[in-house]
Parts: sequence; structure tokens; C-alpha cells
Amino acid sequence: MTSTTSLFAPVEADLLVLTENLKNLVGTRHPILYAAAEHLFSARGKRVRPAIVLLLARATMRPQEITPRHRRLAEITEMIHTASLVHDDVIDESEVRRGVDTVHKLFGNRVAILAGDFLFAQSSWYLASLDNLEVVKLLSQVIMDLAEGEIQQGLNRFDSSLSLEAYLEKSYYKTASLIANSSKAVGVLSEKSAEISDHLYNYGRHIGLAFQIVDDILDFTGSTEALGKPAGSDLKSGNLTAPALFALEEKPYLETLIEREFAQDGDLEQALTLIQDSQGIDRARQLANHHTQQAIENLQVLQPCEEREALIKLADYVLKRLY
Repeated sequence: MTSTTSLFAPVEADLLVLTENLKNLVGTRHPILYAAAEHLFSARGKRVRPAIVLLLARATMRPQEITPRHRRLAEITEMIHTASLVHDDVIDESEVRRGVDTVHKLFGNRVAILAGDFLFAQSSWYLASLDNLEVVKLLSQVIMDLAEGEIQQGLNRFDSSLSLEAYLEKSYYKTASLIANSSKAVGVLSEKSAEISDHLYNYGRHIGLAFQIVDDILDFTGSTEALGKPAGSDLKSGNLTAPALFALEEKPYLETLIEREFAQDGDLEQALTLIQDSQGIDRARQLANHHTQQAIENLQVLQPCEEREALIKLADYVLKRLY
């Protein structure tokens, strides 16, 4: 299977610079926050979001070199993503992320929440320094969307009547909005037409939705070791995702188990078995495939180059994580 390391070869040097810059951007004035940030940015993350920004930047700027503003946009994108993960881990009470201890486990909830807030604030400050109002609006929308997605997820816990449309909307807010809007921001900074920038937005939107759907499938099919969290943890917490929503159409008893919040012994195990025995996981795979194909179609506005090829292969990589 293709690794992200080989996929991101065209921007490998850019990503190394980015990792170092992220630590420096946080600064050393607040030792505990700096320690938390250093821990986060040293974690074994794949850097998918800034890699997409950098690949799109190089593809849209050819034959010119990318600008410092493109690089800063990639850094801001990763800062926003990391801030959202810190807050997610507090809400979900997760002790491990990407195989390493979470910030709230190491430093406590108060520091974790402050560290997330600090990263959001820092990203906003650096965003303003890009001096481009359209880009500021695009990335500010992302921060609003992240909060909206978290609120929707909280309100819809154990709601077996949740529609697929509502699930996709929440997935957009929580995952795809950042990739979509930062991709569009690349088009703005590269001074591309509104039409091309919209295609970049749609690439990010569809690849983001596919990523989320695949993550939700892996919650049922992956191992605890591979996931970095217990398998089935989304379902256990009442977060109903594509495989469960599709399975509900076939397995009526699943609704009973969900509505009573798996209160009785064996409820969760029975629910997991019902989902495994349904077409839910296969239908979710088909949905993820649909979004990857839509993502690839939106790249046709770019001239053929190694960066565009890497972005196409990234869509393929998203699906191959399932096998």
C-alpha cells in the first residue's frame, strides 16, 4: 500500500520546514503551553492537511515558486486541526491519540483546553497577518464549523432517527470544512479564477468527507492498535456514523439497543454484530468511493504535474486504508 511519505514526496522538504516552524510559531513565553504544543507537533501525525495545501500551492503556482503566504497557510491549517484535536480529546476523554498520550492526559484538562484555545488564537493572529480578507473569512468559517460540528454531534448522541444528510453535514463541519476552505484559500493566494478556486474547494470537501467516512468504517473494522483508540468507541459513545445508519435500515432491533444507550449487558456487542451482519459497512465503502471519485474529477482544472498526480493518488490512498 502507498504510504503518505511517498505520496507527499513533491512537498517532503516543505513539510520538514513546516514541522519546525510550527514549534517556533507557538513561542516559549508559556512553558507549559509550549511543552504541550511541542508534544503535539512531534506526534506521529501524517500532516495530510498541510500537505494538501502545499501540493495545491505548487500545482497552481507552476512554474513559479510558492510564496511565504502559501507556507504560512499550510502552518495555519495544521494549527487549527491540532487545536480541534486537543479539544476533541477532552470532550471524548481520550487518553491516546496517534499512539501517544493526549495533552489532557499529560497536563490535565485545564491546560489541554487552554492549549487548544491558544492554538486557535495563534492561528487567527497569523491568519490576519496574511493580509487577505477573503482567506481570513474562509479560515474563520472553519473555526465556526468545527464548533458547530461538535455541537451537532453532542446533540445527536444515540439518536437513531439521524438522517444520512445530517451525518454528512456534521462530517463536513468536523472534518471536510478545514480541507475544503484551506484548499480554496490556496486558489485565492495563487490568484486563480473563482471557478478554479471553487474546484479546489470541492476537491477538499469531497476528500474530507471520504476521509471521515473511512475513519468511521475503521471504527468497526480496525484494530485498537491501528486506530489508537478502542474499536467501536464511536458507537459506544452514541456517535452514529454511516455504517450504523445504513445498518438501521436492515436491522430494526439495532434501534432498540441504541435508544436504550446499550444499558444492558451485551448490548454493545450485539449492536456491533448486527452492523457486521448488515450491508452497512459495504454501503459506507461505496459512499466513500463516490466522494473520492468526485474529488478526483475536481482536479481536472489543474495542469498535469507531479503534484496533481499526488493529489489524485491521495484519493486512492484514502480508500486503500480500508484494505
